[in-house]
Amino acid sequence: MRKPAHPGEILLDGFIEPNNIKIKDLSQHLGFSRETLSRVLHAKTPMTANLALKLEEAGISTARLWLDLQTEYDLYELKQKRIGKEIKPFIFDNLACI
Repeated sequence: MRKPAHPGEILLDGFIEPNNIKIKDLSQHLGFSRETLSRVLHAKTPMTANLALKLEEAGISTARLWLDLQTEYDLYELKQKRIGKEIKPFIFDNLACI
């Protein structure tokens, strides 16, 4: 599986840069510091539910999309760290779990 893009990178590459929006202007509009938004845009910190909801309220896609993208990114990162350390399926009274 290919590494998914961080939602901040998608926001930066797919919305901010094509529309020539300044990070400072968007961060002020959303009620965040420029540094906080910049850290998300450069994949240094995760997309939070708070930021996702504010983006939705500002008309920039849906909170669900931003959080789903973050979940995919987080799961990929976690799976990469756990290669070879996976937990075996748990057996319930002679019944195999799916």
